[in-house]
Amino acid sequence: MKRVLEGLAPARVFEIFEDLTQIPHGSGNVQQISDYCVNFAKNLGLQVRQDELLNVVIVKEASFGYPSDKTVMIQGHIDMVCEKNQDNPIDMEKEPLNIGVDGDWIHANGTTLGGDDGIAVAYALAILEDQSLEHPRLEVVLTTDEETGMDGALGLDVSDLKAEYMINVDSEREGEILTSCAGGNKSKAHLPVKRENMTGMVAELTIRGLKGGHSGDQIHTGRANSNILLGRVLYELLPLSVRVMSMEGGLKDNAIPREAQAEIVLPKENMIKAKEIVEKVAKEIQAEFAVTDPDVLIVLTEKEEGTRQAFDEDSTNRVVRYLFHVINGIQTMSFEIPNLVESSLNLGVLRTTEDEVTCTHAIRSSKVTLKGLITKKVEDLAQLFGGTVTVRGDYPAWEFKKDSALRTLFVDKYEELTGKKPEVCAIHAGLECGLFSEKMPYLDIVSIGPDMQGIHTPDERLNISSTKRVYEYLLLVLKEFYNYCK
Repeated sequence: MKRVLEGLAPARVFEIFEDLTQIPHGSGNVQQISDYCVNFAKNLGLQVRQDELLNVVIVKEASFGYPSDKTVMIQGHIDMVCEKNQDNPIDMEKEPLNIGVDGDWIHANGTTLGGDDGIAVAYALAILEDQSLEHPRLEVVLTTDEETGMDGALGLDVSDLKAEYMINVDSEREGEILTSCAGGNKSKAHLPVKRENMTGMVAELTIRGLKGGHSGDQIHTGRANSNILLGRVLYELLPLSVRVMSMEGGLKDNAIPREAQAEIVLPKENMIKAKEIVEKVAKEIQAEFAVTDPDVLIVLTEKEEGTRQAFDEDSTNRVVRYLFHVINGIQTMSFEIPNLVESSLNLGVLRTTEDEVTCTHAIRSSKVTLKGLITKKVEDLAQLFGGTVTVRGDYPAWEFKKDSALRTLFVDKYEELTGKKPEVCAIHAGLECGLFSEKMPYLDIVSIGPDMQGIHTPDERLNISSTKRVYEYLLLVLKEFYNYCK
């Protein structure tokens, strides 16, 4: 059977990457892809270990004639964000992705692609397999559940690792050498609700057509958050005796949500006024986000008249007002690094059960004090509206190191290959580098990657020619490593 990516170079990198797209590997569903990596290493006769979190560590000794007293870690994560368009029937927990090529880009039809961070896995395995390469001793460390709290890296035992240098391949822009990133956590607000019978017109409020995006890397774009918009519209409907039955929005806490919906019931005689209010607020929102989200659509649709179990008046008011008042988006900009977001949060997932509404916020900051402050604000607001907050997946920032032989190597080799200077920079997104730096403070770390667009959304795509150039760049760095890092 012909491969979709057949004929692309580097051939082995793209063959492995295509294999990965055929293995469901969303966060929390990584047994199969972890086993794939373990078996890959075993077939090469390499030393490999797989822990209870399904992290995989593979060792390849230095190539023949290369000094073996220094070790370089190549690191990435094996899980992906599973986002899909609402009308896509694919079961991403069980079915392979439907990938395609459009010019110089690889994409998946109606879903995320998993270039974040499948390309790191493909690079690493291709390097392990290629016996013609010149390189130092390598430790390939592939972690799990990075996208949902970095749980794999948090639980990884590093006591047997010898690396003094680490190359993280989890960046999305060629020509950037990342040297620091934000820390963060997932703060989940639990708002208890009580239900009672409510008779009236049942309707559905839907918000869709937003661009979404990565909640760290693209939080500065000003794109609308569907969950926040839902709270805004529902707040305007409260005077009409609206009661909420359910509210849902977003799929991942680290993705800016693109869609949200609420089922409501209200007195039949207030339905016309409700539609007028929704239309008015929709026009305001469309004008405000005309540049960043020109296709935003907000609709209130009548369903049927009847009696339904809905939140009581107090519960409706508390939940809607929490959504209306909660902080979201950029909180502070850095005064030290131009144009860098210093702290932010994203209400990525909104869910309803029989007795509570939950709001999961991805909080990020390059300053630990601001991370704590934002977390406290979310906790305090939840308490004011009768709820509580649970915090998980707390991870540290990766701080800039003034002296870095590895960074110098990457800068020099980039200039040698391209004739241009790379951009040495920090990002607001969270990387596992902070956790590795905390566990192994002596590590000299950089992060790189090929061009990708639309990560964490169904618009995700991976640039083919950039993938080739970055791979060749990585191989050159490994070949020249000892000349810089003796």
